[in-house]
This record gives sequence, C-alpha cells and structure tokens, in this order.
Amino acid sequence: MTRSHVLALVQAGGAGGRMDVLTRERAKPTLPFAGVFQLVDFPLSNLANSGISDVWLSVQFQGAGLGEEVANGRPWDLDRNRGGLRLLMPQQGTGGTDEEGFAKGNADELYRFRDQVVADGPELLVVLSADHVYRFDLNEALDAHRRTGAECTIVTTEVPIEEAGDHATVVADGQGRVTGFAYKPDEPATGTVATEIFVYDPAVLVEVLEELHRELGADADEGDTGLGDYGEHLVPRLVDRGRTFAHPMPGYWKDLGQPHKYLAAHHDVLTDDLGVLGDLDWPILSHQLQRPAARVLDGGRASDSLLSPGSSVSGTVIRSVIGPGVVVEEGALVRDSVVFRDTRVRAGARLDWAIVDQECVVGPGAEVGSPDTDPDDPDAIVLIGRRSTVGENVVLDQGARLEPGTTA
Repeated sequence: MTRSHVLALVQAGGAGGRMDVLTRERAKPTLPFAGVFQLVDFPLSNLANSGISDVWLSVQFQGAGLGEEVANGRPWDLDRNRGGLRLLMPQQGTGGTDEEGFAKGNADELYRFRDQVVADGPELLVVLSADHVYRFDLNEALDAHRRTGAECTIVTTEVPIEEAGDHATVVADGQGRVTGFAYKPDEPATGTVATEIFVYDPAVLVEVLEELHRELGADADEGDTGLGDYGEHLVPRLVDRGRTFAHPMPGYWKDLGQPHKYLAAHHDVLTDDLGVLGDLDWPILSHQLQRPAARVLDGGRASDSLLSPGSSVSGTVIRSVIGPGVVVEEGALVRDSVVFRDTRVRAGARLDWAIVDQECVVGPGAEVGSPDTDPDDPDAIVLIGRRSTVGENVVLDQGARLEPGTTA
C-alpha cells in the first residue's frame, strides 16, 4: 500500500513582541525551555515521533539564527535527501507585491506558500505553531480528520476560562463538528481553545485562501494580502462551510507567548515532567552543545529546581531553572526565576521573578525583582536582555526591562 503523503508546516512566527527584550535579537521559537530544550523542539519532536518526515519550517524574524539552531533537522532525523526539513524564507521577486517579504499574519503566510503546497501535492497539510509545550501524536488528529471527512480539524485543549480570551475558543456539537469559533474574545463562553495545531484538506485550504484574498486584498495595504491571522478570516470561513471538526488533545499543553506564562510553564515542570519531558518512547530532541554535569558545590543549595549541564551552584536556588553554564556564586539567591545559559550571578546578588537572558552578569549585591511579585501579571516580571550587566548593588524593581547589551 502506498503511504499517504502528509506535509507539516511549522510557522515559526515574527518578532515575538510580547516577550519584549528577550526576542529583540532572537526568533521566539529559539527561546530555551527547562534549561536544555528550545520551543521549536516541541513541534519538531512531536512530528518526528509521529512519523511525519516532510516538514517545512517557516522562518521570518531572525531566520538565520533559527536555521542554525535546528541544524538542518539532524536531531529529529530530518536531514534527508528526499523530504526532511526545509526552511521557508521570506522572498522577493517571486510574485505580486502582496506575496513577497514578511507575512502579516499566519493566514497571510499560508496564502504566500499556497503554490508551493500545491506543487508538493500532499494528501493532508498539518500546520503548527512553535510557541507551545506539549506531547501529542499527530496521527490521532490525522485519523480523526479522515474519519469525519473534515476540511479542517482543529486540535483543542482546555484552559481556565479566564485565560481563554488569549486564544481562539471553540464550540463543537456531539459529533465534534465546530459550531462556534471566536478569536481572542473579550468575554469567552468556553475554556475549550485551539492549540494552534490544524489539519487541512490542502485543496480546500487553497480555494478558501484565494477566495478570501479576492474579497480582502483590494482593501489591504501594499504588501499585505488582508488575510491576517488564522482566527480573523480563514478558520471562521471554514467553520461556515460546515466541515470543520474539533479533536481534543489529552494531557499537558501550555502557551509560552508572554513572560508570566513562560515562567508559569517552567514552574509546572520543576518537580514533574507532566508526561511531556521524560518519556523515553517519545523523546523531546534538541540541538544543544554537550557540557559536563551540573555541580552543587559546598554551601550551595538547590530545591524544586532544574540545573542544566555545565552549571555551578555555590549559592541558593529555589523554584528556578538554571541554564547551561550558569554560575550562581556563594551567597547569591535565585528564586522563582529562569536564567539562560552562560550567565553569572555574583556573590550576594538576589533574583526574584526574573528572566535573565544568556551571557549576562548580575553584579555582587544586586537586587533584581521582588518576592511579592504577582505571578499572573506579565508586566511585573523582570526581563534582562542578553549580554547585559546589572552593576554591583544595583536595584531593579519588579517589571524592569533591560535591552540587550545594557549596563545598569
């Protein structure tokens, strides 16, 4: 029997503005997670573990850096002569002015790639975001899509209803047919949300994209198709056609697109893999430099924390993630924080509710953040950009932001 051809498109996104200084100089999918992973590792690992080997990775903002981090797909066995990982870059000189350059949303981006999808000729197209942590066998959604005869299948999960307004909410009938869809509603009526994993019938997708472009393109700005994000026009139109179905994802799923959510997800995995990180039969693979084991030296203490390879702790680490090569000196305190690779927290310094980028120095006696920070307030988390220095005895209040390369 001829194996069906499934194509996956991972949309790596734009500049990641909600993560502020942390994404000034990096693509958001290369943000580290749990010390030894990157966000892009999760969609690529779930695809590889699901046996999907034709994967396109759309790279827009800081595309060269993202390309280096995925190493031609080698960690996921996607460096192949046929199929495998393909990087899709913004292009010039290939079409009309509304099909070139940077996309203005993920549906806009799909329109720009439609001819390449048609030329590839997949049976089904899987489209994924790279902002989330989860474990999911994509075959479950593919099988459900075929079984229902869907034009679009939306993989869903459940979140607290007070968080649902940050996502697209989905209402389905007893057969799973989507009857209601609201994109980032002000007053969500359900906690069922889209995980930003979609299965499309490629022919229908291209037909609807072109139909929407005919309707919206004339009123859009130059260089813009008018399609925006998937939740603005594309999925609502597919829902109106009556063949869009929801498929629930079991287990853990977390959106890491804002500072407080990024920290919350790290708190979630400090003491439990949650069925995502520790399954040897479903490994999360990554392209990371090999380093020696972490060290906790005499007088050092770490509790409810993750210590990455190459790190050294002589101070105190509580409910935090210490990245590869990080040094926490004697008398320093790191609490409820995430510290990226090769950063040094000098003697007597204190971090609370902070995210500190790579290759930074937090000077002796510096006080960063507050133990009284509201963990649900994205503006209260301290963010320190890469290669920044916090000087000796400097105080940074909660909510402080240091641009990359800053000396405070």
